[in-house]
Amino acid sequence: MSNAFEQLKKEKIIAILRHVPKDRADGLIEALARAGVVFVEATLNSDGALAMISRWREQYGKQMRIGAGTVLDLNMAREAVSAGAEYLIAPNLDESVVNYAREQSIDVYPGAMTPSEIVRAWHAGATAVKIFPMASLGIAYLREIRAPLSHIPMVATGGVRLDNIHEFLQTGAIAVGLGGSIVNMSLVKEGRFEEIERNAAALVRAAKLA
Repeated sequence: MSNAFEQLKKEKIIAILRHVPKDRADGLIEALARAGVVFVEATLNSDGALAMISRWREQYGKQMRIGAGTVLDLNMAREAVSAGAEYLIAPNLDESVVNYAREQSIDVYPGAMTPSEIVRAWHAGATAVKIFPMASLGIAYLREIRAPLSHIPMVATGGVRLDNIHEFLQTGAIAVGLGGSIVNMSLVKEGRFEEIERNAAALVRAAKLA
């Protein structure tokens, strides 16, 4: 296992940054850093994502792990790695992305939903499998699939909040992906970074207690 993956199992949170306004992006990453968030995923369907990854790796590389999300195909994977992404995350499974990440010796978390997809992603060489969309599937679904597939590390993404993060982690997710629950876009657009920091710090504490 990589050092990054071992660290993720301790931190348990990946903050998902999607469609963050470019003039607010640096204020947001600074707030998350102050809150103790270590893993940050800039989604590639966001305007300026590659530039953000490069800039954040340079500025926060010693305290944070900056990765790329929504990496749907091999071309996107190559662009993300060139920009400095330390790991790749996707809502889907594309074996060419998994293979490329392994060639580059970086972690990769492809998305899957059904047991067949999860096993296929694991056999393809995934570091862990992103179970998505958890907001629709629910904790009961995670509990059911963990029973026969407990050997496969899973990252639960979607619908994870402060009031249920403990349950997701206790159910067997090695980590969770947090979007709107950690990056409230209304607060971001209004520049209310102190509120974002407080909320993120509460999630960090809850994850570590779990």
